[in-house]
Amino acid sequence: MKTTFRNILYTTVIATAITSCKKDFLTVTPTDRVSEAAIFGDSLLFEDFVYARYVGIRLQDKEGDGTNPGFGRGFEYAMWSSLTDESIYNNDDNTWLVQRGLLAPENTGIAGTIWGRSYRSIRECNFAITNIEKVTMSQPHKDKLLGELKFIRAFRYHDLIRNYGGVILMGDKVYNLGDNLQDEALFTRASLKESIDYAVAQLDEAAAALPLNNDGNWLLGRATKGAALALKARLLLYAASPLYATGTWQAAATAAQAVISLNKYSLYTGGYGNLFLNGDNSEAIFERLYTKNAGHTHLEIANGPNSYGGWGGNLPLQNLVDDYQMDNGKPITDGTSGYDANNPYVNRDKRLYATVLYNGASYRGSTIETFTPGGKDSKDGPDNWNTSKTGYYLKKFMNDAYPLQNPWGNAGFQPWYYIRYAEVLLNFAEAANEAYGADVVPPGSTLSARTAVNLVRQRTGVGMPALASGLSQSQMRDAIRYERRVELAFEEHRFYDVRRWKIADVTENKPAGGITVTKSGSTLTYTPKVALDGRKFETKHYWLPIPRAEIQASNNKITQNSGY
Repeated sequence: MKTTFRNILYTTVIATAITSCKKDFLTVTPTDRVSEAAIFGDSLLFEDFVYARYVGIRLQDKEGDGTNPGFGRGFEYAMWSSLTDESIYNNDDNTWLVQRGLLAPENTGIAGTIWGRSYRSIRECNFAITNIEKVTMSQPHKDKLLGELKFIRAFRYHDLIRNYGGVILMGDKVYNLGDNLQDEALFTRASLKESIDYAVAQLDEAAAALPLNNDGNWLLGRATKGAALALKARLLLYAASPLYATGTWQAAATAAQAVISLNKYSLYTGGYGNLFLNGDNSEAIFERLYTKNAGHTHLEIANGPNSYGGWGGNLPLQNLVDDYQMDNGKPITDGTSGYDANNPYVNRDKRLYATVLYNGASYRGSTIETFTPGGKDSKDGPDNWNTSKTGYYLKKFMNDAYPLQNPWGNAGFQPWYYIRYAEVLLNFAEAANEAYGADVVPPGSTLSARTAVNLVRQRTGVGMPALASGLSQSQMRDAIRYERRVELAFEEHRFYDVRRWKIADVTENKPAGGITVTKSGSTLTYTPKVALDGRKFETKHYWLPIPRAEIQASNNKITQNSGY
């Protein structure tokens, strides 16, 4: 068994801006932090400092329960999916204001920590990069650590870019509170293209320095060449997309092909649902792993149905459920698909069953009952304060072998994928289709857009029909967007996909749908409902607002995104 990701976070003086103070009788040597001299004088301690950069600090309530947050929301209570048409969070937790279009610089809900956490991490990476020569270790080892630091820094820039657009590029500079903060470069946002070009260049440098495999001391969960190339491919896909319009589809296809050509990764064939229970597989490219001593949100109780003692956290929307095709590849809106509104969950894309718990679904040796009257997972059941507002509960990521009730310390060890191979194939397919068409094999590739999508659709455990040849570019575009919708559901892609495609004004203005299931004798009736009222998206919401506190801290020199 390969060693899993340790969560080591040293509280150091360099984690925050360094201030100086006058020597007086209150001057003491701090004992609650590791000194710079200790870090630079001990190669193992320095490597642990680098290792700790894979996580950040807790800046908001319910972030990183039990361990520190990484890149994105991940497995925190309210997932990023609950800011999209994938789900809503049952008890709000500062998500409803985003769903209702009430985002403001003064009120950012759960979306307010990205700026601060990212720039803090960038400063920490810069600190290590500028001081690594002080550390005694072999040059090849230094080069690998530099590759990791550049990858982590680029990932933070990628997160800033996809949320805010053009960002402030710090280079390798390490700013302290005592510095001249009139430096305009500290507050000037680069263009979107400049920002992406910088992050891509950093990823190229990282890829050149990183190993292909995390063997020996290169542990699972740490960056590899494939992770750097895959993140580059994602960024270039974004750059070519309508919202960004700063790059080319050809470049995005070439970048994704570079990952494929490593011949290191393949699609997991042990079942779609099982993929999310064990991260030691050929599909994982970059992931967060957890151990018993470094757990996180206990997913089963946090998201489980009320009759099982669960809290019904992130609740799938009817919007998502309706988009799953029938297992013959036809949408439920097609009159020839075989869809039966009286048996709506029969013969659907198998990924639905691994993602959503619905009325009648098998679960933990029993059956989900969201019907009324009397359903144990409805408002008539126990713990009805946790009853689903949508009529659905989340299945994806859940491990039924873990205890749901009283799980503390004995659950929550699933991997979280930042990047997996299915995404790379879909990134390639999208870029190749836009650049060349559905069936053209791009230069240097062995796949067309259609064949790449078919690999994902037809993998063992999914078994959806292959897309036929001869699709138009528009038809292929729709097919790829469907595949991303269901294959990558709840993995923090939908929020960015609908924005970069510039369709969020449609998808995010649809009501947050749910279902009411009524039972009369042996007859079930399914009635659509609105699960959360007031859902709204405006043009300004294509980018997040920079928190007001960050603007004020710059003496109003940082420019705010338009519309806020």
